[in-house]
Amino acid sequence: MSPETILPLAVFALISTGSPGGATTLATASGAHFGFRRSMPLMVGIAAGLASMAAAAAAGLAGVLEAMPSLQLAMKAIGSAYLLWLAGKVATSGAPRLDKDLAKPTSLLGGAWLLWCNPKAWAMTLGAAASFAALASSPAALGVLLALAFGLAAALSLSVWCAAGLLMARVLRTERQWRVVNMALGVLLALSILPMWL
Repeated sequence: MSPETILPLAVFALISTGSPGGATTLATASGAHFGFRRSMPLMVGIAAGLASMAAAAAAGLAGVLEAMPSLQLAMKAIGSAYLLWLAGKVATSGAPRLDKDLAKPTSLLGGAWLLWCNPKAWAMTLGAAASFAALASSPAALGVLLALAFGLAAALSLSVWCAAGLLMARVLRTERQWRVVNMALGVLLALSILPMWL
């Protein structure tokens, strides 16, 4: 496989994982409140969730979800409820309190759960599986290729968003500034649910 054939997949994965959405907003908020190191489980969970979802889409699991609208609706409802709960937590948090006993960032499983219950992410990975199927000789090979592409792209983009949150933590000084930023991040996270339902 030459770099010319893999480049379109790499660009697609970077753009789709780097664009603002629920995962990037959560990584930004986590970076601001917990720092980069304590946000690693969340970012690894999201990247692993997306990588495994891309592999599953290549294997045909997304087709099962499309064939079972009730399962898809249940996943959408559960995912939306989880994102709204996270948005509420982000919106009502104050200035960062880096005392490890007072605050806990979202876990690795929480990050993976965020992706697996997101129909928008399923649509993205299913689209990638269909668009880039010619790059691999079998569904298993395509699954590995997509998992690597999306996992690495998500790790990179989430690191950038988390670092942006960490930078905010160094720039913002007052409780009022943090209330405004947290409310904005919470609203953005809640709004990221809308494309799932439209």
